Amino acid sequence: MKLKYTIMYVENVAKTLEFYRDAFGFSINFLHESGDYGELKTGETTLSFSSLELMNQLGKGAVKPTPSAPTFEIAFETDHVEQQLNQALDAGAELVQAVEEMPWGQTTAYVHDINGYLVEICSPVQL
Repeated sequence: MKLKYTIMYVENVAKTLEFYRDAFGFSINFLHESGDYGELKTGETTLSFSSLELMNQLGKGAVKPTPSAPTFEIAFETDHVEQQLNQALDAGAELVQAVEEMPWGQTTAYVHDINGYLVEICSPVQL
């Protein structure tokens, strides 16, 4: 078994795909003609987005995330944390934590995406 998809529920799938393309450099792999589902090219595990409306129609009880109480974070690893943070901010992300050097040998920064999801931008851990 392997982890194949992470699907985040959002108001506007197309706009979210464009944000992640512009903020983090991912290519858009697919957007369904309905606009209710799309995927990014992110490696072995696909980062996908589905509309809140569709998920609620399917009875999944989807709710919009709230920046004041995130229930999870998504993390992107890079050797260029500050550069990636600036790119995300230019694309419309909201700063949560500026670049910091952590005691365990990692550089981190945090933003909220355009939907309110918490996104970590981090370097590999230096052991």
